[in-house]
Amino acid sequence: NLLINTNLPIQINIPTMSKTNFELYHQNMIKPNKHRINLLHLSNPFTVDIIFSPPRLILQFIQLETLILDNIDAKYLHNILKHSILLPKLYSLVLTPIDYVQDLSTLFIYIFRLPKLKSCKFTYRTKDDEELLPIFLADLKHSSIEYLVINSRFPFDSLSDFFFCLSNLRYLSINCLVGSRHSDIHNYPIVLKHLKHVSMKLDYIHFNLLKKLIKHFFRHVEVLRLTTQFYHAYLNAKRWQELIQTHMPNLRIFDIHHEDSIEDNHILYHNLMEEFNSLFWIERQWFFAHQHDWQQTLDSGIFYSTNPYRRKDYTFYWELDQQLCPHIQENNLNSVKHVHICSKQARNNCVNYFPNVTKLTIKHFFQTSDHSISITLNRMIPLKQLTKLVIESYDFPFEEIVKLLYFTPNLHTLKLDLLPLYKTNLKVLQQNEIFQYVSNRNHVRNLDLRHWCTLKHFRLIMNLFSQVEYLKTGIERKEIQKIIEFLFSKTNNKTHHLFFLCISPTPKICLQELKDLIQSENLLDHYSIKYIKRNLYLWW
Repeated sequence: NLLINTNLPIQINIPTMSKTNFELYHQNMIKPNKHRINLLHLSNPFTVDIIFSPPRLILQFIQLETLILDNIDAKYLHNILKHSILLPKLYSLVLTPIDYVQDLSTLFIYIFRLPKLKSCKFTYRTKDDEELLPIFLADLKHSSIEYLVINSRFPFDSLSDFFFCLSNLRYLSINCLVGSRHSDIHNYPIVLKHLKHVSMKLDYIHFNLLKKLIKHFFRHVEVLRLTTQFYHAYLNAKRWQELIQTHMPNLRIFDIHHEDSIEDNHILYHNLMEEFNSLFWIERQWFFAHQHDWQQTLDSGIFYSTNPYRRKDYTFYWELDQQLCPHIQENNLNSVKHVHICSKQARNNCVNYFPNVTKLTIKHFFQTSDHSISITLNRMIPLKQLTKLVIESYDFPFEEIVKLLYFTPNLHTLKLDLLPLYKTNLKVLQQNEIFQYVSNRNHVRNLDLRHWCTLKHFRLIMNLFSQVEYLKTGIERKEIQKIIEFLFSKTNNKTHHLFFLCISPTPKICLQELKDLIQSENLLDHYSIKYIKRNLYLWW
């Protein structure tokens, strides 16, 4: 009654739910209260079709202040943003299209024209093998945006035009700023006096080009966080000192992460590191560390700011040489939420500990001296607090994955590149005591497998992860019918919680084949299905 009979603002953050439950929620909660909703978060590619059909319905959300659209079909964005310009209170926008965006210029123009917008986070996909085209803002002259996060590849040559429109910008983060051999800065008479925080990953941008960028636009910046690679000039302490003293007088935090090939000349590399121990850096309390990827001997060096380490992500290697690199260990890693382990051989003498990590990515299957991967990991990460685990190795034994799940009771998201089951007796595996314990106790809700499943594999997965609600996996085309029939069979009691399936990748013809199968076998009465960029989505 309190909810129905008051005009209090409502925040709608829709969790993963079945199609039937969502439609009930939409009918009873969202539709009658559109005028009261001030935050709306949608993460299902089907829900936007339901709530904003037609797109002009967004105009009825007159109190909307924050709009978060994850996994949205890009074709809906244009019309939604076009109508959103009339929303009187929309100040925060988060967009993550599920497919490739073809016309970035038009989308950015729509975003920049939102009259009250202060904060924008835009994560879009572009094809790595295609040239990144410039973004044109037409005759746009001003945007109210103060906080801009672009978690995608962004063309360096469009940066000046953006700054021309963003005179109120305070915070800028670009996941990948991409240059070219002809990149340059347009010398606009712009003073970004409010811009205090800049975070960028640089791709194909040499030091002199960055210097011009800093000289023209970053004079008032107080926090600079850069991720760079390949160009040796980024390791020249004297050039950095001159640049900072001349063009960044207000800089408080200088945070750099640089990866480089040092071509077996580790002595020169370590001499460059020593230049960052001069009085200029010590007075500002800016300290640095480095490590090597020993899988390539000493060919790969990683140089980064530390004490304290401020980033949320940390790439870790066990293969370190204490004699050559005596100052490689960290003291304060409290900021780290996500650890990437990139070693093939583990050591038990690791003194690094990451107390606040909730996400772990394992790049390779690594050997341990005591033959216990979980115990080794638990020495550096509190496994029980992990909520997301990503294993990118193609040879990580499935038995070891199950053992790792035993130590991660709070895991809700799991992503695996492959299920190496070709040497595994599946019947014996499922009778294993640890397997049975994990199958009864794990809380994995979201499962992403880059694996071409057969029915045999699918049964195993469902036996182990009976709480899964969202499943993304590859399925061999000849196996799709058998798996779908099993999934919706009356004798199947292992998939009661599952209501969202993504088959990736699959040919478009499977869309019609799956529709025909569901109809002919009468497998589902109430469902939605769509095909987006080689992915087939089924929601019921």
